[in-house]
Amino acid sequence: MVATRRLGDLEVSAIGFGCMSLSGTYGAADDEESRRTLRGAIDLGVTFFDTADVYGLGHNEELVGATLRGVRDDVVIATKFGFTSAPGSPTVSIRGDAPYVREACDASLRRLGIETIDLYYAHRIDPSVPIEETVGAMGELVAAGKVRHLGLSEAAPATIRRAHAVHPIAAIQSEYSLITRWAEDELIGTLAELGIGFVPYSPLGRGLLTADFEVLPEGDFRKVMPRFSAENLDANRELVGRFAAIAAAKGCAPGQLALAWVLAQEPPMVPIPGTRRLERLAENVTALEVELTADDLAAIEELGLAVAIAGPRFPDALADLTGR
Repeated sequence: MVATRRLGDLEVSAIGFGCMSLSGTYGAADDEESRRTLRGAIDLGVTFFDTADVYGLGHNEELVGATLRGVRDDVVIATKFGFTSAPGSPTVSIRGDAPYVREACDASLRRLGIETIDLYYAHRIDPSVPIEETVGAMGELVAAGKVRHLGLSEAAPATIRRAHAVHPIAAIQSEYSLITRWAEDELIGTLAELGIGFVPYSPLGRGLLTADFEVLPEGDFRKVMPRFSAENLDANRELVGRFAAIAAAKGCAPGQLALAWVLAQEPPMVPIPGTRRLERLAENVTALEVELTADDLAAIEELGLAVAIAGPRFPDALADLTGR
């Protein structure tokens, strides 16, 4: 049985499953393999599944909903709305107006094949719409029984405070890992103060921290990410190689060490690593068994990965749509 943690009043497995890669974001995916991986997650004790309407333009929600239907009462399903164009598209558009919130929720419920979404996030904050309008409409979905808990993704602390004043926010999702630590500046403290859970996505640095990174396949979203560009990737490989040496000395995989580090942070948070492969999923869950000593944490900290990493986390087209 996997340990559990809380996101507000919501109890979930201490490691969740980020489902984005099951719909081609990181190159071609096979639905049958994806279904095996999702079912394997259940067998491993994972109960928290994260999807979004934009992943595969609806395909991901359909896949997740159909595969988990038989265990619906035993799992927590989170999904998101807001993007009206696919990841990697040259034109990025966000909507958070009340009519669209209602429309997007109904569409997600149909694709998932469920009556209620456990955790519903605004995927990004629409700069043209007051957050009070967006969260007010989301709160109406709770009152209607279509949603149980609310979340925001990549929201700034001031925005979170305004949102939380309209309706309780259970969780904030943002990128956080050993190579992306901006959330430590103010976000994590704000969430601790307000009693809001933190869900780090890309806790493995989009695969960089696994240290077994190969050439990007066609259709891989990372082709537009600066840290994977030709001018930055070699330097980042060398940096992660030093981290991998610490993992080897610890007797675990680099990805497990990266997840164990996130799990060791305070207050407790719930990372949602993603993968298409069942064996990698099992490796990720086993990170819960990796215990880090003060010396381990000091050795990792000494590498200064977040400072030394080459390239920003997002290209310019997406950087303006994040909390930082």
